[in-house]
Amino acid sequence: MSKLYSIGLGVGTKNRKGEWLEVFFPQPLLQPSPAWKAAISTTPYQEGNQTIELSNDEVAEFLTEAEKDGADTHFVKRLASTQQPLVLVILENDAPPATVAEAYLKLHLLSHRLVKPHETNLSGIFGVLPNVAWTSHGAIDLEELAEKQLEARLKGEILEVACVDKFPKMTNYVVPKGVRIAHTARVRLGAYLGEGTTIMHEGFVNFNAGTAGPGMIEGRISAGVFVGSGSDLGGGCSTMGTLSGGNNVIISVGNECLIGANAGVGIPLGDRCTIEAGLYLTGGAKVAIIDDSGECIKTVKAARLAGKSDLLFRRNSTTGAIECLTNKSAIELNEALHANN
Repeated sequence: MSKLYSIGLGVGTKNRKGEWLEVFFPQPLLQPSPAWKAAISTTPYQEGNQTIELSNDEVAEFLTEAEKDGADTHFVKRLASTQQPLVLVILENDAPPATVAEAYLKLHLLSHRLVKPHETNLSGIFGVLPNVAWTSHGAIDLEELAEKQLEARLKGEILEVACVDKFPKMTNYVVPKGVRIAHTARVRLGAYLGEGTTIMHEGFVNFNAGTAGPGMIEGRISAGVFVGSGSDLGGGCSTMGTLSGGNNVIISVGNECLIGANAGVGIPLGDRCTIEAGLYLTGGAKVAIIDDSGECIKTVKAARLAGKSDLLFRRNSTTGAIECLTNKSAIELNEALHANN
C-alpha cells in the first residue's frame, strides 16, 4: 500500500434503519504511518475510499496489529470494549466524502488542526450528511424524535433538543488546545481554530472556516473564510462565504486586520487592513482611492483591491462614498492597480 490520505477509527450513532447519523473519531490520522497501514491487512479493505463497520473483536485485532509495528493506540484502545457501533474509515485519496462517516472524518481533520480550510475536499457534503436532532440523549433521527420525546416524558424526563442541523457543535467532538469559546453552539464541527483564538458570545465559525490565531472573534466567519494571525472581527460583523453570495471567490482576511463592529467584507483582504464600523464592502462596491494629500486619484470596484495590504476602508461622512486610504504613494498604488489588468 504505497499511500493513504487518512484513517479514522470511530464510534457513532445509527438510526433504526441502520443508517449512520454521526461518528466520533478520537484520534483521526492524516498521512498515517506504516504501522497503521499494516494493520489494515486485518480488515476487509481492498482499495479506494471505504467505510467498514467492525465488531469489537475486529477492532481489537486491528489495534493489536498496529501496535506490533509501533503505532500509539492508547487513545483508541477503549473502543474495542464499547457496545456502540464501530466504524473504520480508510481514505486512500482526498475525494469528496461519499458516506456520513467519511464526511465526519474530514470534519474532524479540520477541527483537530490536521488540515486547514480548503485543504481537504468537502464537495457535496450537504447531500451526504443527514439532518439530525441534537439532543441531551445524543443524535436522534428526526423520524424517531417524537417517540423519543414521549418515552422521556413517560419517565418524568424532558428530552432537550438543542438544535436540528446537519452539523453538530465542535466542542462535543474536539476542543483544540489554547482556545476560548464563550458560546459553544456557535462553532460547528469542521471549524479550524488556531491557538490563541477567542470566540465571544456573538462570534460564529462555520465548517471549513476559521482562524490562524491568535485573534478575537465577535463576528461571523462564514463557510470557506480563513482569518489570519492577529486579526480581530468586531461585534456583529460578517464575512461573505461561498455559500452566502461569495460565489467562487474565496474570501480571506490577512494578518493583523480589523473588521469593525457591524461591518462586512466580500473581498479577500491582505495584511493590516481595516474596515470601519458599519461598512459592508462587497466586490462590486465603488471605492474612491485617496492619496497621501487627501485627493481622489481613481475610483475602482472593491474587487480590484482584493488581497492588497495596508488599506483602510471608510465612508466619507459628508458624501457617503466609500474611500480607501493607503500608506503608499499614489504612483505606487496606481502601479499595483494596473498590474491587475
